[in-house]
Amino acid sequence: MFSRRIFKQACLAAVIAGVSALGSTAAMAAPKKEFKVCWTIYAGWMPWEYAKSSGIMEKWSKKYDIKVDIVQLNDYVESINQYAAGSFDGCTMTNMDALTIPAAGGVDSTALIIGDFSNGNDGIVMKGENKKLSDLKGQKINLVEMSVSHYLLARALESAKLSEKDVKVVNTSDADLVAAFKTKSVNTVVTWNPLLAEVAATPKTSKLFNSSQIPGEIIDLMVVNTKTLADNPNLGKALAGAWYEVMGIMSSDTPQGRDARSKMAAASGTDLKGFEAQLAATKMFYTPKEAHAFATSKDLPATMSKVAQFSFKHGLLGEGAKSAETIGMQFAGTQTGNAKNIKLRFDPTYMKMAADGQLK
Repeated sequence: MFSRRIFKQACLAAVIAGVSALGSTAAMAAPKKEFKVCWTIYAGWMPWEYAKSSGIMEKWSKKYDIKVDIVQLNDYVESINQYAAGSFDGCTMTNMDALTIPAAGGVDSTALIIGDFSNGNDGIVMKGENKKLSDLKGQKINLVEMSVSHYLLARALESAKLSEKDVKVVNTSDADLVAAFKTKSVNTVVTWNPLLAEVAATPKTSKLFNSSQIPGEIIDLMVVNTKTLADNPNLGKALAGAWYEVMGIMSSDTPQGRDARSKMAAASGTDLKGFEAQLAATKMFYTPKEAHAFATSKDLPATMSKVAQFSFKHGLLGEGAKSAETIGMQFAGTQTGNAKNIKLRFDPTYMKMAADGQLK
């Protein structure tokens, strides 16, 4: 239910086939009045559910004379596939999946809102007390292969002067990870909350590494079709306006704020305590000023270059990819990769508009 981070190799082929059949999603975009965006359950994306159920999204849509339907899907990868195929105008996804699914599939996409980054929500747990990263050498490690868990492992190994050649990755469904860790044959797992908290609570285990040690690298986004956004800037304004109104409410220590967080918790299948524990390991950008600062920092292009290198190494940029620079990425004031093939953009425009009070 909390699986926002699974990538399967077949998805890229499906996206490319879908885009080909449509003759390019971006090329079909045109001014319109009605839009659909999709999301899946994860702590950092629950505000979209609240934006819909509270009527906040409807309010901002009416302000800009459009209609925006926020749709929950149960399957994370399928939500991105449907977005890439043109069924949705926007979708929640991680930075890595934005690069390796729609962008790699040829769909020009824009990170409209940078909502948060994992700040401890992802981690590595090994059986045994007082274990260190160096103890990973020679180990079998169970994780969801080609996911951000796999990326986290690669970064952890790098920090310990090890490589993936020093370990054996065992692809394991997120649904099976906790049960697998209880067996004698599984010694180490990499996963995300709430699964991470569950395995870490096992007696006599060690937390070897978590995403707070690579801050700002596992990022959660609202991604929209670039051409659709260009033709319909009111979509960007409405989404940003609704998002930051929800941010203001949920971050407040008021009855309304607690009620909002309680409703998000219930919608995600947990209670307020459990939801707030997940938020504690999530660096939420509660203000547009914070999000804009992150979006325009020099660190973001460097981070995405690391993600691109990992993705290329693991064959996630498409069969024709000749290097990690195959896909161009646009940032505030700079770009990386192939300038003739820009398919992923981190556009701070609407976050800045919200920060400057231009969306009221």
